[in-house]
Amino acid sequence: MDPVVELANPQQSMSIMHLISQATPLVKAVMALLMLASVVSWAVIFQKWNVIRRARAEADNFEDAFWSGGDLNKLYSEWGGRNADDATGMSSIFISGYREYSRLYNKEGINRGELTDGVQRAMRVALAQEIEDLESGLSFLATVGSTSPYVGLFGTVWGIMNSFRSLGAMKQATIATVAPGIAEALIATAMGLFAAIPAVIAYNRYANNVERLIMRYEMFMEEFVSIVTRQSFSKRAVAGV
Repeated sequence: MDPVVELANPQQSMSIMHLISQATPLVKAVMALLMLASVVSWAVIFQKWNVIRRARAEADNFEDAFWSGGDLNKLYSEWGGRNADDATGMSSIFISGYREYSRLYNKEGINRGELTDGVQRAMRVALAQEIEDLESGLSFLATVGSTSPYVGLFGTVWGIMNSFRSLGAMKQATIATVAPGIAEALIATAMGLFAAIPAVIAYNRYANNVERLIMRYEMFMEEFVSIVTRQSFSKRAVAGV
């Protein structure tokens, strides 16, 4: 019966939970840090997915309304009248630009360059805020993706170093005595990769989506400035100003 018990113990000692429980305090701290980073990165991944999805939907809806050929003043009343402070995305850029356009248009002696510069400046401020909102959290994903493998590798190196120090005190070393310590150390590397891979994939995908949204915003700004500048001075020409 004794040999059966001796064979069961090594198998039980190789379970993941048992190996983690037998790890040194430093390796356990590394594993806990990597697990926390993984949980937070998944939360950021889902949050950014929702933000980008809503931003793309908002841009599609606003572009449909903007290019429908309606009056800009009416469009401003519809989108800005709801709650201009809560506007996001392309509508926020439009509201900021049209508000500045309305203010400058009613000023005496305003020329084309001053009107264009004022509208562009107001829209750039709104664009900067939108970019900040879209890019928030991406730096965290990049950090997790780039550093987690190295943190896990540090835990592995530390665990293997302790295993070999323990082996040095033994007269006879076998695979059965070496394997648990090495397996315990390699768990840290596996956890580092588990945290890093989703973060890297999400960062690359979201960074590309954000870049495309920013390009849409910038193209809209150029078209909007061109339209309001042309309309404002054509109206003044008709009025004989």
